[in-house]
Amino acid sequence: MDHLDFEKPIATLEKKLADLRELEEQGVDLKSEISALEKKVKQLIEETYKTLTPWQRVLLSRHPNRPYSRDYIEALFPDFKELHGDRTFGDDEAIMTGVASWPPGNTENPDFSVLLIGHQKGRTTKQKMARNFGMARPEGYRKSMRLMGMAERFRMPIITFIDTPGAYPGIDAEERGQAQAIAESIQHMFSLTVPVIAVVLGEGGSGGALAIGVANRVLMLEYSYYSVIAPESCASILWSDSSLAERAATVLKMNPSDLLGLGVIDGIIPEPLGGAHRDWDGAFALLKSALVRNMTELLSPQLKPSAGKSPAASKSKTTPKPVKTKKPQRLAPPPKDSRLAQNLAIQRFEKFRAMGESALARTDNGNSNGKSKK
Repeated sequence: MDHLDFEKPIATLEKKLADLRELEEQGVDLKSEISALEKKVKQLIEETYKTLTPWQRVLLSRHPNRPYSRDYIEALFPDFKELHGDRTFGDDEAIMTGVASWPPGNTENPDFSVLLIGHQKGRTTKQKMARNFGMARPEGYRKSMRLMGMAERFRMPIITFIDTPGAYPGIDAEERGQAQAIAESIQHMFSLTVPVIAVVLGEGGSGGALAIGVANRVLMLEYSYYSVIAPESCASILWSDSSLAERAATVLKMNPSDLLGLGVIDGIIPEPLGGAHRDWDGAFALLKSALVRNMTELLSPQLKPSAGKSPAASKSKTTPKPVKTKKPQRLAPPPKDSRLAQNLAIQRFEKFRAMGESALARTDNGNSNGKSKK
């Protein structure tokens, strides 16, 4: 397992713990030593991850053992059917798209279908090359728009998983209209009348992230980042030195707690102790809980009444007939012409407009303070 520099003391203790357990299996009584070392390891993990710097959090978001979009989708949506192609140029493997049943894991009696869109980086060298390290080209965003249009027609809520350092800046991508594809995707998402949830799983870099991040609920995993630019690129532009990325990470306020305070995101999804890369199953469970809670809140006005006795029947003096077991309440996406559907689009627009106005206000205040100091 790969370890970051600040994780190495933890890895050293865990190696000692593994050695003690191996000795115990051979018949040596080491219960007290193992118990003491387990407590020490847990305490060190808690102390280490409680005091992470912004740059260390960025490194953690890029951890090679961190689960990617496909890992979450395969764990939570076993009936996921991937769909390909933008019907204009080709298929971009940096973005995977497809449909699945809702709620997560319920394939026998689902409430409805959802559209899933996510960046995928790849793990092996071959996969990374095929998926371009999660950096999408225009055809990736056009594929997403095509399927968002399908989701809009069939009233399918949309869930996007963001994990990219940014859109691909290569010549071929620019020749095919990279900037326009990103702008059109952002514009298209503002017009959707189905619920949209976006989750930043790891890296949320630049327009490549925002192109599938215009949502009613924007959530971030605890050790992810979301920024207009990667720290290295920011340092190169501002100070002509990419080695100052650690300083840039602090200035950009790109971590979940900062962004929640600024109103850029709507919630933070906790990760297992030590990060998602240490406990995939725990990370899957926490993400599932957050998705279900937020989807229910977005669709709660559309809850269908459950079967059961009517109020009149409950007041009757006659002996009531046996009542069948009540069916669980089921969610339903709103019809396109309903007030809820229109409110979803309005809320998305107002939310991002407020973010822009807030950013402009902070910029103006910063400029004013700078002038007064001069």
